[in-house]
Amino acid sequence: MNEANFYVILLAIAALVLWRRTRSMYRPIRSGARLLWPLLFTLPGISLIAQSGSTEPIWAFCAAFALGAALSLPLIWTTDFEVREDKQIYAKKNWGFIAAFVGLLILRIALREELSGLDAQDKTALFMTLAFGYLIPWRVVSFMKFQRVTKLKAQ
Repeated sequence: MNEANFYVILLAIAALVLWRRTRSMYRPIRSGARLLWPLLFTLPGISLIAQSGSTEPIWAFCAAFALGAALSLPLIWTTDFEVREDKQIYAKKNWGFIAAFVGLLILRIALREELSGLDAQDKTALFMTLAFGYLIPWRVVSFMKFQRVTKLKAQ
């Protein structure tokens, strides 16, 4: 895949995520399971990494996952839920999330340029590991926050 295609795909995915996130600020969330669905969509990616035959050492994947987990913190801090007047649960309006997400995107692009010397397959595997590193903690903690609001709503 050439560089232009990569950036077009990256921007399309980012636009989709931001569109869904801003839309969720105005639509009620009926089930917390919806917050965990993106984790199911990562399963094929995880299996591809396992089968990739990467030449990178295991510590590189651990470091990529740890960096991803650290990068999930701004997403976790800026994701919260509230019960509104209609007694439905919504994602709290927080434009800091958009800033955190865009910052994360810029950082990923900068890292991609920094690691340009790696084999394309190894770089893809490391970046997928990085993505799992921030997606998994962010979605799990978001689900826990949603469950907490659901319990408070029931009281």
